[in-house]
Amino acid sequence: MKSKKRQDKAIRNRRASFDYELGDSFVMGIVLNGRETKALRLGRGQLQGAYVTVRDGELFLLNATIHGTNGIPIADSETTRTRKLLAKRREIDQLIAAKQQGKTLIPTKIITDGRYIKVIVAIGKGKREYDKRQSIKKRDDGRSVARETRNSLR
Repeated sequence: MKSKKRQDKAIRNRRASFDYELGDSFVMGIVLNGRETKALRLGRGQLQGAYVTVRDGELFLLNATIHGTNGIPIADSETTRTRKLLAKRREIDQLIAAKQQGKTLIPTKIITDGRYIKVIVAIGKGKREYDKRQSIKKRDDGRSVARETRNSLR
């Protein structure tokens, strides 16, 4: 009997943790049409370069790309359209306050494994160049330590 591999049912913004110092995160819904929903469940979305903005007291997701397939046609003009986010008023007020303090609202993940498709939005502060260099050095040091411990166990 074959065992099914568990697929990760999420679309991640891997660049976000490198470019920003991420703080609090909020889970919110997203307004999609049927074709976009099906494409996201197939993993045909991308969050790189996406961000959240506030208009008239509501949150909107910009620059998130959702590509169609042969069976799911999505027009080129609709792949990066602005999409409304659904959150509680208290959460929206917290995000507006963070935005006014000069922070950025970054979508870090789209979760597609439940009944509803959700977006995780984090409050971030942009890293400077030297912060990025420190992140790279820390990551490389961690890799070298892990490599040495693996080799010493053999």
